[in-house]
Amino acid sequence: MKKIFYLVALVLVACQPKHSDTEHAASQSNDSKSNTTAEISEPTQDKPKVYHASRTVLTDLINTKLEVSFDWTKSWLIGKETLQAKPHYYASNELILDAKGMEIKHVSMTGKTLEYDYKDDVLTIKLDKTYTRDENFTVVIDYIAKPDERKTGGSNAITSDKGLYFINPRGEEANKMPQIWTQGETESNSVWFPTIDSPNSKTKQEIYITVQDKYATLSNGRLVSSTKNADGTRTDYWKQDLPHAPYLFMMGVGEFKVVKDAYKRPDGSTMEVNYYVEPQWEKDAKAIFGETPAMIGFFSQLLGVEYPWDKYSQIIVRDYVSGAMENTGAVIFGEYAYKTQRELLDENDNSTIAHELFHHWFGDLVTCESWSNLTLNESFANYSQFLWDEHRHGLDEAEFQALQEAAGYFASADQGGYHNLVWFDYKSREDMFDGHSYNKGGRILHMLRKYIGDDAFFQGLKNYLKQNQFKAAEFHQLRLAFEEVSGEDLNWFFNQWYQGKGHPILDVSYNADAAANTVSITVNQKQIKEFGLFKLPIDVTVYDDRGATTTRQWFNDESTTVSIPTTGTVKNVIFDAEAMLLCKMEEKKDPSWYAFQWNNSKHYIHRKNALQKIPSSSPEAARVAQEALKDPFWDIRSTAIEKIGKMSSDNKTASINRVKQLATSDSVSAVRVAAITALAGMVSGPELEQLCTEIIQKDQSYSVISAALLQLSKVNNKAALEACKRLENEPSSKMQTGVAMIYAKYGDADQIAYYEKIFQSNVVQGFDKLGVLNSMTFFASRQEPKIQRRTLPIFESEYKTGGMYTQMFMPQYIGYLRDNLKNSIEKYKAEEEKAKKDGNSNAADIAHGKVTDAEALLADYEKMMAGFPKEEEGAGH
Repeated sequence: MKKIFYLVALVLVACQPKHSDTEHAASQSNDSKSNTTAEISEPTQDKPKVYHASRTVLTDLINTKLEVSFDWTKSWLIGKETLQAKPHYYASNELILDAKGMEIKHVSMTGKTLEYDYKDDVLTIKLDKTYTRDENFTVVIDYIAKPDERKTGGSNAITSDKGLYFINPRGEEANKMPQIWTQGETESNSVWFPTIDSPNSKTKQEIYITVQDKYATLSNGRLVSSTKNADGTRTDYWKQDLPHAPYLFMMGVGEFKVVKDAYKRPDGSTMEVNYYVEPQWEKDAKAIFGETPAMIGFFSQLLGVEYPWDKYSQIIVRDYVSGAMENTGAVIFGEYAYKTQRELLDENDNSTIAHELFHHWFGDLVTCESWSNLTLNESFANYSQFLWDEHRHGLDEAEFQALQEAAGYFASADQGGYHNLVWFDYKSREDMFDGHSYNKGGRILHMLRKYIGDDAFFQGLKNYLKQNQFKAAEFHQLRLAFEEVSGEDLNWFFNQWYQGKGHPILDVSYNADAAANTVSITVNQKQIKEFGLFKLPIDVTVYDDRGATTTRQWFNDESTTVSIPTTGTVKNVIFDAEAMLLCKMEEKKDPSWYAFQWNNSKHYIHRKNALQKIPSSSPEAARVAQEALKDPFWDIRSTAIEKIGKMSSDNKTASINRVKQLATSDSVSAVRVAAITALAGMVSGPELEQLCTEIIQKDQSYSVISAALLQLSKVNNKAALEACKRLENEPSSKMQTGVAMIYAKYGDADQIAYYEKIFQSNVVQGFDKLGVLNSMTFFASRQEPKIQRRTLPIFESEYKTGGMYTQMFMPQYIGYLRDNLKNSIEKYKAEEEKAKKDGNSNAADIAHGKVTDAEALLADYEKMMAGFPKEEEGAGH
């Protein structure tokens, strides 16, 4: 599962959009060895108040065969399940299955009716005799799944547990293709077929899907046959011969176009790689997903385990309830993944594509045995993004993304609290889908890789996969796989990072002693009261007259000082030379050392740190920033632009021409955006207007055009509005988000037609709708009641059909408009009274009409607010 960690910056304080702006030496010194025998105070491990153990395995599922058809008008699935199973160890005369919100029609075995009990979403079937673990049995269950008729829940990660979704099944929503899809994680597939809905259960799978012939279908495994029926329907038979967890079962139905691609296995055979998209996106499918075959080959070779399944398909659906999902061989994406080839100039979803693909080893082939161990699935998928970036784009890009992942963990923990990575006392299993299981877990894997080395790390992963394939595993099995390869007891590492919580908070300082020919590094651990002490093996690089010398040092105590021999002048010391440690760190270093670090470090993280830390008053600062404007890596150039903007006028003037060049010709749109934004504080209004106008006319990047629009609006909002008018028909979600924001700030009543048109179209996708809704809210707050009323049907429609996040923020939008309208009513009443006193009856009538319109609209807002669930009031603040 790829959760979208979407921190919505839509706080309606004013409901307005923002317009503000090494070489590694294998040697290990005697000093570095001296701490290895120190007593370690392990990170704190809270005693769990509850313990969410793995589900006890009573029955082994062997094969699940489903025969399904649909009643679209009722949103029902009519199903027949043939389930082959056996007792796991102890003899049993019953079969206990999860079956949520179903109508059970009949249960039988070899044609004979079986007794059953069905209550509280549990189906208990009395078998015809007591079976031993050596005896298989087969039961047949006729049932109807009614997902829309049961009470559902959800979480921030997976916003609904309905399991089976009929999207616009009766064709009532314009511009939305009717479709059916499923979402099983965590335990929601038991909404549409009875099963043992637990990650430590595995089964082979067959499914016969009967649909109208116009529909394409997708499920796990191979499409064995497709048979047309006499009644105009078609039955597709999908079969997967390898077992996987029930939450990975998947089904998709709709008038999708199937764009075919392929992966060539090392043995020369070809495997299908297909992309399911709506017809209008057929031309863009390979641009969206085209890296997939290369990813399959890269991960197979890297892991030493060939992609284990028989095909790989990806499908984009409407109204999806999370980011993406790794259903075995049939991955599902939300509509945010739809992007034109021009939009792909700004951003793509290759990290998510890699994430879901890597799950086919970590999650699908080997599955976490309980949700408490979810990090065994998600941390590997998260780390795959680093591995792919490192391979495809280089280490700089991988380390840039690693910084974002670390920041995501810190933000998630600050908001939701700190807990153990393997977390047995969660409140809800959905809570496991947070910045710990994903971001922190991925960073921990990187630390382990750097500690034991690449060869041992990837051999350990291969061992883990081979030893546990088609099984469920817990984190101890991962540890044992690495110990087998490295020969080292790694309990210390897993205890502090998997069974402990938090991270090191370090204060690092240096002292070079020329007389003694040493440099000392002092590390104080500040997190002891909250998280305990950490055992930290850290590579340290010292730059002196010999060049760069790297040694591994151990920092295990509350305060640790290590002394390293030097030769001649110490020019810099880099703590954590491999840039691998997940921590928060304050570092005391001479500015000249940072300048040397900029010139000599090979790691992006260290170069960026040097660029940011050199004081603007330092004589080296201007030179370093100007060099950074020409750096090969795009984020260094962006950071340099920010640095230039904070410098004195003389140094800033010397760099303006280079920033102008970056604004118009840099190869990366994010750099052009940074340059355009910075130039607002560097050049005159007329010059900025001319530059932005040229960019809007010539640039191909929608994000760059949006940035130019924003800056243009500050110096000439009339020109910005005219440019927006010309851009209204651009088929880009991102572009329309930018246009909507300008109209929100400067548009007049005429622009209401734009908002009506954009919400009737299918242009704005996924989370961008929240941005446009936010802009429309601010736009509406500036309009008179009659114009404002025209937005009400849009809000009502989007609340009904727009998904969980729209529903989350709608009370905020409507609440803001309601409160703003109350103030407007007082203003209109004051205008009416004044007009009456002045004897201006015409003006008084106009003001009175506004009062009447506003009070009627206010009543509608109050009615809408009353219809929101209580807990949603104020959601999103």
